[in-house]
Amino acid sequence: MTLTELKYIVAVARARHFGHAAEACFVAQPTLSVAIKKLEDELGVTLFERGGSEVSVTPLGAQIVAQAERVLEQTAAIKELAKQNKDPLSGPLRLGVIYTIGPYLLPPLVKNLIDKVPQMPLVLQENFTVKLLDLLRQGELDAAIMALPLPEHGMAVQPLYDEPFVVAMPKNHPWATRKDISAEDLKSETMLLLGAGHCFRDQVLEVCPEMAKFSSPSTGNGMQRTFEGSSLETIRHMVASGIGLTVLPRASVPDMKDPNGMLTFVPFQDPAPSRRVVIVWRKSFTRRAAIDAVVNAVAECGLPGVEMVTFQDVA
Repeated sequence: MTLTELKYIVAVARARHFGHAAEACFVAQPTLSVAIKKLEDELGVTLFERGGSEVSVTPLGAQIVAQAERVLEQTAAIKELAKQNKDPLSGPLRLGVIYTIGPYLLPPLVKNLIDKVPQMPLVLQENFTVKLLDLLRQGELDAAIMALPLPEHGMAVQPLYDEPFVVAMPKNHPWATRKDISAEDLKSETMLLLGAGHCFRDQVLEVCPEMAKFSSPSTGNGMQRTFEGSSLETIRHMVASGIGLTVLPRASVPDMKDPNGMLTFVPFQDPAPSRRVVIVWRKSFTRRAAIDAVVNAVAECGLPGVEMVTFQDVA
């Protein structure tokens, strides 16, 4: 039994497909399939039920995969322990960021870290929350910045900042001169949302329940119409062209009163919907000074409209 074989079975269990698992592990599918068959023969058990386009995990296989995940996490911890006598701020830090935070936080964050800890370059990856948590468990990432709420994860979490949401609309929209907007107002509008998989979409639907009704237009109470976009920047262009309105995180709006822009931004009525942004890392990760360096750098980014969370706020 090898760590590589354990990595392969975890990948197959997650992908439910041998080809996709092989791609994720950067190996040829026959290589992965042979290694897994060798492990099954050694253990004398069947880990996966093959058949059709999707692979399913046997009940015993699920228990073995869960144990393999723990072994791989502990292996990553051993590697981290080997670094304890070295400078925790020396060497790359592998940092994940969700799609709706990365474009707005990373430019000032990278600059701050270059200024403060140039010996700790960032290896960055943008992805969905669930995928980033998987990469953390596998030891492929050291830390990740994402937004609450999170699925069950077993990681260490430290809050960074609270970020309110704002409504974006075309410059000539009748609401452009309003002081604020309620979530109730939005049910009569054509709305643009991120596609499924983006946690910001779920957060918007959670804090603006009227928007969640768009999926049931037959009730007569839902959104007038709803479109989906692949990124917040794509959605902004669609809003500017006059298709409808959208909800954006405040940090994505540098200037709420930009006279030269194509959009107008209006805050929500108090209490405004918001999200809490956090940094997450494995509890076994030993470079705590590196995490602290990122936390301090985020605090100095000067993101527009956000409120930094202090330890007193957390308590």
